[in-house]
Amino acid sequence: MDGTDRRGRRMSEPVRTAIVTGASSGIGAATAIELGRLGWRVALGGRRTERLDETAKQVESAGGSALPAHLDVTCPDSIDSFCSRVESEFGDLDVLINNAGQNRSALIAEASEDQLRSDVEVNLLGAIWMTRRVLAGMIERRLGDILFVGSDTATHPRPFQSAYGAAKAGLEVFARTLEMETEGTGVRSILLRVGPTSSEFGNQMDKERMNEMLESWKYWGVLRSLHWMPAESVARAIARAVCIPVDESYPTIIEIQPGGRSKEFQST
Repeated sequence: MDGTDRRGRRMSEPVRTAIVTGASSGIGAATAIELGRLGWRVALGGRRTERLDETAKQVESAGGSALPAHLDVTCPDSIDSFCSRVESEFGDLDVLINNAGQNRSALIAEASEDQLRSDVEVNLLGAIWMTRRVLAGMIERRLGDILFVGSDTATHPRPFQSAYGAAKAGLEVFARTLEMETEGTGVRSILLRVGPTSSEFGNQMDKERMNEMLESWKYWGVLRSLHWMPAESVARAIARAVCIPVDESYPTIIEIQPGGRSKEFQST
């Protein structure tokens, strides 16, 4: 039987190298720390470098190795510089977690060009460009996982989130296309469709119009409940997905939703 080390990690588990984009907070930071618990080498990419340093300390405290570095996924030059540094210091890349995202909620008629453009650039183009940068090396080594952090808005659009939802829908098409193009190469494309999650991501929404947003979502039947998942729960789902042995199964689209609703069904 496999033994475990003092952190509870199976001794037979290989040490892998992963990139996590948007790792300064929320799902990205929680995922980086979760991979650190597996003893992995984790490259942390994001624009808030001071926050990346904080996450890096937690990754290392959890048992992993961390490399925090500035990354703007909307800029191909920044992507290339970041990935080159990761390859220089950590070696070949095993896993890419495309997590960087934003949601500048606004009604279409009121949204600025910058709001609409940046939502598409960060949520969709950033993941496309990151994937393009690392894919050839993964195919050459016949090994790699590329995971996309999507959203249930791709299948259940919401008012105030037009560009965000459109970008996440496009992300699903891209992930599915990648799956077809990498069939038989040893590279996996995994889409994690995430439901409501409690993190700093929600701080991007207009607080003064939050009640209006919630009422509109309820009206259109896309607000199931007011339950939210902790970012750590999503991180554990990500870690489980990329740790499944390649020859055992091939998860392609996984949807996760908040738990904690059992009390609503209990008799009073």
